[in-house]
Amino acid sequence: MNTVSYKDAKNKYFFIDVRSPAEYKADTITGSVNIPLLNDEERKEVGTTYVQVGKTEAKRLGVKLISSRLPDIFEQVLELKFKHNNLAAFCARGGYRSSFICASFSSVGIPLFQLEGGYKSYRKEVISSIPKLNEKTTYIVLNGNTGVGKTDILYGLKKLGCSILDLEGAANHRGSIFGSIGIGECNTQKKFETNIYDQLVEAEGKYVFVEAESQKIGKVTLPKCISEKMKQGIQVFVDADMEHRIKSLKKDYTLDDSWISESIKAMDYLKRYIAREKIEMLKQEVIKGNFDNVARELMEKYYDPMYNFKSGKLNYAASFHNEAGTDNVSDKMFMWYRGLQMSTV
Repeated sequence: MNTVSYKDAKNKYFFIDVRSPAEYKADTITGSVNIPLLNDEERKEVGTTYVQVGKTEAKRLGVKLISSRLPDIFEQVLELKFKHNNLAAFCARGGYRSSFICASFSSVGIPLFQLEGGYKSYRKEVISSIPKLNEKTTYIVLNGNTGVGKTDILYGLKKLGCSILDLEGAANHRGSIFGSIGIGECNTQKKFETNIYDQLVEAEGKYVFVEAESQKIGKVTLPKCISEKMKQGIQVFVDADMEHRIKSLKKDYTLDDSWISESIKAMDYLKRYIAREKIEMLKQEVIKGNFDNVARELMEKYYDPMYNFKSGKLNYAASFHNEAGTDNVSDKMFMWYRGLQMSTV
């Protein structure tokens, strides 16, 4: 059976994650495909057998469970083999699951490499690389109140060829109490860090645009090395009129009718900041579908005062007003950025 390290396989091999769907969902090597040998319940069953009975019996059970789906696995791997010259399979630590499948395919003349150390080796690469990639980076940090269009500006800059780090995208959370509305659950810490790693690898450049964020984004925590480097970065400010901000938030948060129930649930977390009577009034506005009224009230009475308190002492290198649309702001910021590049040559 042939093995390969992640360092040697990176950008040369197509990865097959043979772990369970739950493990794959939590985090995986970017771009890999999941062909699980065991489903989530079967994996638990094998693990329980290992603890309560022993290693040999656990392996026996594993073989029994895997055998029934080998024909389907064979077809999936064969299809990938037609598309990719080099395939590497991995499990959690480069153990029994990946060695079993690699040996099985090698025995019928289909080369399938085993990734040394499995997912754990990839995870080590991510953790060790983030501080190194971060150290090479100068962040240009977009500051501004909720709804001014920072994320859209960020992607407008990306279209113009700038490097960006989308932390909210990496977390799958917008950062506030209402941050998960319409987009599902927050990513795991591991997935968050993998997404950061991917973006920093892609960036390569000296300057990287990023939105100002708190240390916590939903359930995940921003690596301290990045938050500290962002504080040392070049700070720019973006503002917009209230009506523009409400329109921007409405576009992002009311993707479907679920925003009503999700907003009501999220408002309970505001009780430590806003009077209970006010929260109940806002809930009634949400039930009526009055998004504009709720957004205005929360921004004027809660979010704006909080943000101004946190950012009041920052010195901004440039300021931009989002009036004619985020593409216009991205263009203006890009021209300012080109001047910044020229001044540092």
